[in-house]
Amino acid sequence: MRLLLVHPSALMYSEIFLRLEPLGLERVAAAARDAGHQVRLVDLQVTRRSRLDAVIDEFAPEAVGVSLNYLANIPEAIEIAQRVKQGLPDCFVFFGGHSVSFVADHVLEQAAGAVDAVVRGEGEPAMQPLLEAVRDGGLTSVPGVVTRDGRGPMPRMMHGLDEPRPARDLTAHRRRYFIGELEPCASIEFTRGCPWDCSFCSAWTFYGRSYRKATSEAAADELAAIREPNVFIVDDVAFIRPEHGDAIAAELERRRIRKQYYLETRSDVLLRNQEVFERWARLGLRYMFLGMEALDAEGLELYRKRIDPDENVRALKVARNLGINVAINLIVDPAWDAERFRMVREFALSVPEIVHLTVMTPYPGTEIWHTESRRLTTLDYRLFDIQHAVVPTGLPLAEFYRELVRTQAVINRKHLGVSTALGAARILAGNLARGQTNFARMLFKFNSVYNPDRQVADHQRPVRYELPLPVRAAPGDRRQLYVHATPTAHRRPTAPPVPD
Repeated sequence: MRLLLVHPSALMYSEIFLRLEPLGLERVAAAARDAGHQVRLVDLQVTRRSRLDAVIDEFAPEAVGVSLNYLANIPEAIEIAQRVKQGLPDCFVFFGGHSVSFVADHVLEQAAGAVDAVVRGEGEPAMQPLLEAVRDGGLTSVPGVVTRDGRGPMPRMMHGLDEPRPARDLTAHRRRYFIGELEPCASIEFTRGCPWDCSFCSAWTFYGRSYRKATSEAAADELAAIREPNVFIVDDVAFIRPEHGDAIAAELERRRIRKQYYLETRSDVLLRNQEVFERWARLGLRYMFLGMEALDAEGLELYRKRIDPDENVRALKVARNLGINVAINLIVDPAWDAERFRMVREFALSVPEIVHLTVMTPYPGTEIWHTESRRLTTLDYRLFDIQHAVVPTGLPLAEFYRELVRTQAVINRKHLGVSTALGAARILAGNLARGQTNFARMLFKFNSVYNPDRQVADHQRPVRYELPLPVRAAPGDRRQLYVHATPTAHRRPTAPPVPD
């Protein structure tokens, strides 16, 4: 069968800070190819829409799958499905990915026949049975599949991450993938899942609080095969288990594999496993994303981070001592007033770390989708991108965005202004000498992308596709939120288990 896989366009923050290869879609492509199918992949983050149209016309796919890890891409995905059905009415069109797994029935209804199925849960184990059912019938017997006629059994979960190896040969324009100054940058997955249960996050509800690891040999094999000099480790929380991080590091040392790395972890994990991060710093770990989320104990408790402010402060000191550059994330509550924004600006200017701001957003699949007491001010999918306010703001909306962008601009100038121009110039010159322009474009796009007038105008756009209304009552058993049901999901439903 001829299968075309599509990744939608970049979101707002991806226009500046990062553009990552579609690793999950590459793994799905590999699973389909291993099952004997012809596969093409188009990534609209780095490719024009006209290229997708050309591939549809030339390849004449029998099935088209669109990756939907982000709610904001759903309207675009429905439009792609309609385009496919117009030219190829017999083509089987399906959606899959993290975010659409939580709103599958609603999206099928909105697509009005343009989408034949949604695959909930992990895509790799679904590919072979799904495409066989497309050919032979029995679609509703496929695990994880949702159609307008009914649902299949619960989604299957992969036992390990060693296979399938991502089909990176299917992604064109790989030099356009980057994160910050690391360009070109590939991505890799050492672990999947998160055992914590932060109220704003849907990783734990998607995976049922499971946690799985690639073997150290397979991880090293994949890194050795990656051509890019920079690698983003996409794990939700890197190196939860120190022996796993050490085992991979030992393989890299033995094989003399050298890259520059960027990863995401928690402050308490860094503090508990300092030796592992020190070892990785020697291997090339240059950047670390720490989701601090809040500066005070009240905010940390609200988001159920299960950590205290002192641990965050100590973690920053540890990272500095290791020579690792840290990007801190803080969640902006739309209820903030001008004084709270001022305090955040003051904090951001007082620390050497980069500070990122994301707007508190109740997503389907998160606990706050069900428990957030404020009424949503919009159901427009496109605004659910952690850069727009979707609940009432304490300040008038235009003023809220002015304060938000003002704070982001102060942070931006701190790291890319006159005081750091020399360092940025050296990085810029080195990248340009290699023909890499992503970092250069990032330096000059901030004001055009982060613009309060643009963000206010986004709320005025005509809305064709909307989210379903949330159920306001908290579920009696939080396991009802899970996409994947696993044995570990039933052990300790209210506290983070120690991963196996």
